[in-house]
Amino acid sequence: MERLYWLNQIEQQDRAKVGDKAFNLSRLLQRHYPVAPGFVISADVTREFLSNLNTETLITDLPYSSLHLDTSNWRQLQQVANSLRQEIMIATVPSAWVNTILDAASQWKASCLIFRPTVAMPANNSLIEDLSGLLESQVCWSDSTDIGSALKRSWSQLFRARSLLYWQKIGIDLRQINFAILVQPLWDAAKSGLLVTNSEFLEVQATWGLEIAIAQGEVNADYYKINPNGIIIEQLLGDKILAYKVKDNPQVSLNQASIITETESNCLVATLVEQAKQQQFALSQDELQQLLDLTHQLTSELGTNFSYEWTILENTQTLYLTKIIFPRSALSNSLLFIKGLGAARGQITGTAYVITNFQEKPGELPRDTILVASSITIDWLPLIQKSRGIITETGGLTSHAAILARELGIPAVVNANKATKLIRNGDKLSLNGDNGEIKNVKGNHLYLDANLRQEAKPLRASGTMEKLDSSFKTSKAGESQDFTSSMQIFAPSSTKLMVNLSQTNSIEQVQSLPIDGVGLLRSELMAISFLDGQFDIWHSEERRAEVYANWCKQILLFAQAFTPRPVFYRSLDLRFSEVQTSLVSHSLGERGTFSYLQNSQMFEFELAALAQVQQAGFDNLRLVLPFVRSVEEFIFCRQKVEVAGLNHIPQFQLWIMAEVPSVLFMLPEYIKAGVQGIAIGTNDLTQLLLGVDRELQQLRKTLDERNPAVMRAIRQLIETARSHHIPCSICGQAPVLYPEIIDQLVQWGITSISVEPEALVRTSRAIVRAEQRIILEAARRIS
Repeated sequence: MERLYWLNQIEQQDRAKVGDKAFNLSRLLQRHYPVAPGFVISADVTREFLSNLNTETLITDLPYSSLHLDTSNWRQLQQVANSLRQEIMIATVPSAWVNTILDAASQWKASCLIFRPTVAMPANNSLIEDLSGLLESQVCWSDSTDIGSALKRSWSQLFRARSLLYWQKIGIDLRQINFAILVQPLWDAAKSGLLVTNSEFLEVQATWGLEIAIAQGEVNADYYKINPNGIIIEQLLGDKILAYKVKDNPQVSLNQASIITETESNCLVATLVEQAKQQQFALSQDELQQLLDLTHQLTSELGTNFSYEWTILENTQTLYLTKIIFPRSALSNSLLFIKGLGAARGQITGTAYVITNFQEKPGELPRDTILVASSITIDWLPLIQKSRGIITETGGLTSHAAILARELGIPAVVNANKATKLIRNGDKLSLNGDNGEIKNVKGNHLYLDANLRQEAKPLRASGTMEKLDSSFKTSKAGESQDFTSSMQIFAPSSTKLMVNLSQTNSIEQVQSLPIDGVGLLRSELMAISFLDGQFDIWHSEERRAEVYANWCKQILLFAQAFTPRPVFYRSLDLRFSEVQTSLVSHSLGERGTFSYLQNSQMFEFELAALAQVQQAGFDNLRLVLPFVRSVEEFIFCRQKVEVAGLNHIPQFQLWIMAEVPSVLFMLPEYIKAGVQGIAIGTNDLTQLLLGVDRELQQLRKTLDERNPAVMRAIRQLIETARSHHIPCSICGQAPVLYPEIIDQLVQWGITSISVEPEALVRTSRAIVRAEQRIILEAARRIS
């Protein structure tokens, strides 16, 4: 026995090993519902025990035998069942297993334990909702002898005559049954019962002591029928003549006069209920209300069609859930719940398209698809443009998946651990880019955490911009607004507000907003859509001419849409491995202007396209050089710009991205060499200053732009730019992820802030608030 599975640690992939009952309770416990602690002895242990039995030929293949019996022959069926169960009961459970269980259970300081069968069955089988009548819980003392016996009694239930008959009746052989055991402390109960709910009303049964009296039909429990508003429709006093109680230990006896009978385990006794208590309802009004409140909370998670068993402890009066039961319709699905990191806002449903091999990127995706992959690079953009959402197993808020999704206005969840293994191709998913939740959907119902069901509500984008939709939505809950009302939200400010773009289909949605231009036009993302990831265009003159025409057209569309407002075009910033994914990925590669020195063809190609747009009459283009490592690299590029004739237009400016830390110390030299402005790229600046790869979500807490070192660097860049009278913009993710830093940026004198479309409204508000505070503080100083 390699391990025990504790309820508070069970994960989605453990479901087959721990069974449905334990899995459901674990989901509730992990959501902070009142579930008693426990651990699971997995189905693997059951198989290992059965496979080691010293049996006759009849069962030598256990647990892999399908036991093809003639179930119409009751004599044969009973003989086989008795033989199988006898072999199990005379076998020896390894002492190491028993000691492991005893050690784990000792932390509860409970004299008695309950072993609850928990089974995972084939999802496509019409299994009844509840196997409690077939597989019963076993109670034992918390000692090594009783634990071994309880284990064998639990396992032997698989081979009772009625069990064998049932398995054959529903077409299941033993190989398909994942039989595990949930072990929990058995504390004495003051009262217990069952609650059943549906869309019209709920029913409550309650009795004194443990719920076993109701399950075995030995009492008529108190009964309540309650409507959804909490009003009692019907209330009947039951006939509760006996109650099951837990003995504290084997040596201590209860009042013999009150004992009716002791159970086989000697751990439970049935006692007579005092006459006065028989005439009382077991539940007080407060306890009934507590059950109603709990049910209301569960309904928000599970829907309105479920039931659960509950108990209120004798000593502490604590309420616990002991079992949750669902209709078969909720069990038949292959369900999941995955929690990742919400990286691009919005909520959508769609069909999963899972890519398990990162190298095998498909040519296209089916319609309404949610792309699921281990990670993505920028050459996936044409593929992503056709998807409704993105899920990746790795990456953080500044990863390519996150940036591309925000650029395209589609929801994304990154760092969704084992998503490509847990999600199957064709699964219907609900994707929430706001909170990072991924859920399975079937029809009009939303399934949570394998079997936890929630009524599906109509989903609409929140904080995203739907493609070719004229509405513009803010990203804050409750602030979704159409374009006209959004216009009224933008207040004038001294600090310029700009937008980061790359896709022409986003132009229409933002061009009429009162913003100050495009602060970052990512050329590599703009071009990827018509390059299909192939940047080597020099082998064919025809191909080169085709790409050149498309390149000019794309730039022209941006320049035309925003004129006279400036468009800051950032030239290509590619890691070689990003566009040729068969190569080993390098963290930095030959990216930025260094690659222009190695081969200037592509840079000269871009400059020619920019010049072509200038010649078409548009003077609002600006050029930003990416990832500049040295003044020499900048001078090389400036000379190329001069040859292309771009600086013949007076309005033209040549900027650099301030993202390599050396710029902090060399900015005055860059300015002397001709730099006319800087754009702070917080994504790269942060990872280089802190030595953290932004694609590694494991280090997300370290990769924080609010780190004092990063904030000091940003302040130094802004103040140096101001002292040399050149503009300074910030276009990384920092203002989006941490809008609270906008106060400091404005105070230090940032010229402009450029963000994704979904963040425009809240960034505008933050800028205005920051400027108002500065004005107010200045006024107070004067007065």
